[in-house]
Amino acid sequence: MKSNRAMAVMAGGIVLMTALTTNPSYAQSSVTPRNWHLLNYAKDSVFGTGVEKAYTELLKGRKSSPILVAVIDSGIDTLHEDLKSVLWVNPKEIPGNGIDDDKNGYVDDVHGWNFLGGKDGRSVKEDSDEATREYYRIKSLYGNPDSALDKQSKEYSYWQKLQGKVARPSGESKVTYKTMLKLQESLRKCETLITGYLHQNDFNAAKLDSIQTADQDVMVAKKFLLRIFENTGEANLTYSELKSEFEEYLTDLKKKAEQADNDAPVDKRTDIIGDNVNDINDKYYGNNDVMGQFGFHGTHVSGIIAAERNNGVGVDGINNNVRIMMVKAVPDGDERDKDVALAIRYAVDNGARVVNMSFGKGFSPHKEWVDAAVKYAEEKGVLLVHAAGNDGSDNDEVDNFPNPDFADHSERANNYITVGASGSGKNGKVASFSNYGKKNVDIFAPGVQIYSTVPGGNKYGSASGTSMAAPVVAGVAALVLSYHPNLTAQQLKYILMKSATPLPDGTTEVTKPGTPDVKIPFAELSISGGLVNAYEALKLADSMDAHKDVKEKKKKKAKLEAVKKG
Repeated sequence: MKSNRAMAVMAGGIVLMTALTTNPSYAQSSVTPRNWHLLNYAKDSVFGTGVEKAYTELLKGRKSSPILVAVIDSGIDTLHEDLKSVLWVNPKEIPGNGIDDDKNGYVDDVHGWNFLGGKDGRSVKEDSDEATREYYRIKSLYGNPDSALDKQSKEYSYWQKLQGKVARPSGESKVTYKTMLKLQESLRKCETLITGYLHQNDFNAAKLDSIQTADQDVMVAKKFLLRIFENTGEANLTYSELKSEFEEYLTDLKKKAEQADNDAPVDKRTDIIGDNVNDINDKYYGNNDVMGQFGFHGTHVSGIIAAERNNGVGVDGINNNVRIMMVKAVPDGDERDKDVALAIRYAVDNGARVVNMSFGKGFSPHKEWVDAAVKYAEEKGVLLVHAAGNDGSDNDEVDNFPNPDFADHSERANNYITVGASGSGKNGKVASFSNYGKKNVDIFAPGVQIYSTVPGGNKYGSASGTSMAAPVVAGVAALVLSYHPNLTAQQLKYILMKSATPLPDGTTEVTKPGTPDVKIPFAELSISGGLVNAYEALKLADSMDAHKDVKEKKKKKAKLEAVKKG
């Protein structure tokens, strides 16, 4: 689930293309601390998680246990200065000898495994979305499904749903793409004017705001770009970063627009990986390259959880006694059910206590495979943490896979937490893009302007999304486990949910995600109705342990008394 800056550019650009002659206020919001998600409202006036407060007031001098967190994602920069010391190292594998030393079926899986890899070292970078794959699968089976399928059947209903996701949106993407090309042209003109005036190639909102000139063209460009920056909500963002993400969005939009006129998408997976994607038992594929060239997302997510604390560089992760296992299964596009199912099983089999899953999609043709893996994790006591999605949608009404509801209608998984994204209060209270749901989203966590590790030479950067909120919860879960390692996954979830807190400034109503101004009680956005709170979670875990100790002492005392009487 990618950053939402490009969407902000789009939204701001559309507004400005029709309203450049107006005179709105361009005041920038207060600067949000880069580590705001670790802070707390009482001291720092941001809606953070109280992690730093916990270390200062609850954890000083206490011993912790190392916790292994698996990150199922796009890859990780194994050479990053803030991550290389926290990477999981498979103790049963001898690096680089080309032998499956631990006999788990995966050769040289030193830091994890790459389910997107081929035997020749290549990896799948891009894949189509699941809706498109399913649309063409059904179409190839029936030729004309509209006439071949029984109108009352579940399959026809499924086909209609696919049409709504693929055929119609592809046509809409054509229109949007044309609009965005016009916006891109406007951005280029403004960029030329501003860089020419400043005599420098890059700039940020503060630099723009300082421009004062009688040149009306420059001032119009300044206003245009300031509104774009304002819509991102990121005070430290540079134009080059914003431009890069917009161009990535434009490339993706172009693909969707072209899909309307094309046949089924090209299958690169078969050529690179060579597995039978429809056979879950064909599971020993991939390679050990968990780094590759495509690991921005996974590197950023991993840093939120585990970037080395107090080392004087970069950022601090949430847990100071954690190891990260990277399980690469998420391409640029929708992940495959088979890869997700096997990734969960790999993480569980190799000792992960928490699994972070910052990905999702609207269709799951082999949900039973993923369900079986979720049940397996549940049996082994492993907590799964999943991002709610970035569509501003109600997950009670819109499908978001994977999820804890089993296709066979058996009891819902109770080792599963779905996470929505909140803001710092200075950059919004609830992320406008976040999915929500009183029945299907468990909790909210910081997910706007989260500063973390990025790949390519010890770099750092901000990103927004429920993809960032999920690892905040995974990190807090791992932190609680570090000091209470005997907790079950169900107990851990209970603690996180029970200790979730309301918005700390007393706000009860927020703007409903996906709407411009509809108000809704914050408590109605999730099951817990609150924000994850590391400080309160640790306090609750401590009290539960203390209560347990008292009960154990009473039991021992009763036994001793019984022995004396006997």
